[in-house]
Amino acid sequence: MSDTPENAQKTDFQTGVSEILAIIDQEREREIITRRFGLYDRRETLEQIGELLGITRERVRQLEKAILAKLRSATENGKVTAVNNLEKTIIRKLSELGRVARVQDLTDLLYSGTSNPRERSQVAFVAELAPGLTVVDENDNYFHSVGIREYGDDKKICLEVDSIVSTIRKHGEPLTIEQLHDKLSYEHPDYVRALASTSKLLAHLKDNWGLVKWPTVNPKNIRDKIFVILAENGKPMHFSEIAKFIKDSSFKRKDVTTQAIHNELIKDGRFVLIGRGIYALSTWGFSRGTVADIIAEVLKNSTMPLHRDEIVKRVLKSRQVKETTILLNLQSKSQFKRVAKATYALEAK
Repeated sequence: MSDTPENAQKTDFQTGVSEILAIIDQEREREIITRRFGLYDRRETLEQIGELLGITRERVRQLEKAILAKLRSATENGKVTAVNNLEKTIIRKLSELGRVARVQDLTDLLYSGTSNPRERSQVAFVAELAPGLTVVDENDNYFHSVGIREYGDDKKICLEVDSIVSTIRKHGEPLTIEQLHDKLSYEHPDYVRALASTSKLLAHLKDNWGLVKWPTVNPKNIRDKIFVILAENGKPMHFSEIAKFIKDSSFKRKDVTTQAIHNELIKDGRFVLIGRGIYALSTWGFSRGTVADIIAEVLKNSTMPLHRDEIVKRVLKSRQVKETTILLNLQSKSQFKRVAKATYALEAK
């Protein structure tokens, strides 16, 4: 193994974990801790460990709690120097990440690359014992995370994360970190980003943060990705152009065909065909319909008959078609009648 900083870091944590486990006298207790934290293999449940050791699930939980309390006490009394040394390393990295971070993000930074489950488990184990760190357990709302205890315990972190989620939900649309920072009372945008990153209820796209169920920040299917591309560009686009933008994006599963894009555009009411293969968002004020439908809407909304040039001008605001197409519909459809030279109105029903 080459002597790179990341390899040295791995060695430090591996050695540190071994030193910590060596303090545990009984083999059964070491087995419980290594299996519960997944220090050498996958993490196991209380039931799985209980079946292996021939004890109840509750007894495993009691032993785990007692062992961790003993290790924390030994650490605070200076008997486990490995924890104290690794704690300083973790705090330095957490400071770079905004003082709190998901265990995965923290371990990736510690190892200068993508970490594996065993490495993340070792870092999480050390964090559990370090008096200067606080751990947020994973549940439906939060990722497994670590913070600097000086700035708050796990309850404070969760409350602050909840306030960010509530602010975004109340706003009703995605916000940038700077906008969130302006709406909240936290001292630095980096801390806001760090807190938001630990929430399972939030997602982000190009630094726009929103609820995970919002397609604008968490597009899951082709239609959502089309919506994001159109919204980002802010103008109507041809379906082939949309397909190219998706292929060039950072989306997951972005290898889709142009035909598939076109099929989805036709099905979804959020998208309006306004020209030959050109689509816009309905939220921009476009409505579905043929050119004749748009002419009819223009005449209906007018208090008087309109000259054909004015009709063309108004139709082109919502359709990207040739002027001759508009004039052809105007002259050939029975629903429109000429009431004066080049001037038209709706035919009375």
